[in-house]
Amino acid sequence: MTEQSSVLTPFAAVDTPALLLDASALKANLERMAAFFARRHCKLRPHFKSHKCTAIAKLQMQAGAVGITCAKLGEAEVVADAGIRNILIANQIVGPLKIRRLVELCRRADPMVAVDSAENVRMLSEHASAAGVKIGVLVEVDVGMGRCGVVPGQPALDLARLVAASAGLRFEGLQGYEGHCVDLRDETERVAQTRESLKALVQSRRLIEQAGLRVNRVSGGGTGTYTITGDCDGVDEVQAGSYAAMDWWYGDIRPEFKQAMSILTIVISRPRPNLVVIDVGRKGVGAEWGPPRVKNLPGSAVASFGSEEHTMLSIPPDSAIRIGDRLEIIPSHGCTTSNLYAEFIVHENGVVTDKWPIEGRGKLQ
Repeated sequence: MTEQSSVLTPFAAVDTPALLLDASALKANLERMAAFFARRHCKLRPHFKSHKCTAIAKLQMQAGAVGITCAKLGEAEVVADAGIRNILIANQIVGPLKIRRLVELCRRADPMVAVDSAENVRMLSEHASAAGVKIGVLVEVDVGMGRCGVVPGQPALDLARLVAASAGLRFEGLQGYEGHCVDLRDETERVAQTRESLKALVQSRRLIEQAGLRVNRVSGGGTGTYTITGDCDGVDEVQAGSYAAMDWWYGDIRPEFKQAMSILTIVISRPRPNLVVIDVGRKGVGAEWGPPRVKNLPGSAVASFGSEEHTMLSIPPDSAIRIGDRLEIIPSHGCTTSNLYAEFIVHENGVVTDKWPIEGRGKLQ
């Protein structure tokens, strides 16, 4: 079975390793998530960090998203370049270098940022007021993840008051990400812990509103908790991202979404009857949650990393797989996989239809 004649995948003209995107699966995922939010108060603000591709972000906006979430200022600049104005940077933008860029972004888009300290509020206010722009601000509340965020309740109110009183800033509301809940494998536990986390977030909202401040939005959530967060009274936006392209880690707990992302590889060695080696390793596969899985060969090929450029597949000794065969693998983590490639090879029914640049890759600043 040669490279040209492989029957395991039809992409004979695509060099490997390559990041594939199934257009039909992507479309189905976008439509399913959009349908969930269509008749709800809570709306979808998809996270760009998952796919980092403006073509997908535009499709998400066309499907009804209220805006786009970004992890980094560099991502937000890419999204704005694509003509999307409503952008939430779900992170703290700190220091004069980045804040000057944020001010410039305000001249061509409507970015909001998260804050969790008075120091950061003062930095933003100083630069925004000097430049004559307004920056939207969400106070980030730690709802149990133990990462960024102020303590719920009075500390959140105190910081919200400071934002509202600061020149050049516009208090928009709260952000609270239940990241410690989104991928809990047990659904009962995931629901219970998410609801408990959201209770602290919504109580903070009510306290701020009782103090006379308007809360325009409370934003949080992810693919693993969208059905819970999206139905929580007091939450206005869900920042789900992985649902669009998926990976196997989320696929196990959210099987309603199709696997649109895969990596095309080629078998470069079969040193033993029960072992083959493919041409991608840790440098080409997001692997925080484990090694990839082989698509269309469930259970008959078990992957383990060999090195930076190699992945080993344990196979049955009588397997027909040969050197030169092409295989698709599914990463455990899609967000860090998309960051490794320059483009998606878009396909439908086995036919390559387009190439979409991943403009947000490497935008760490």
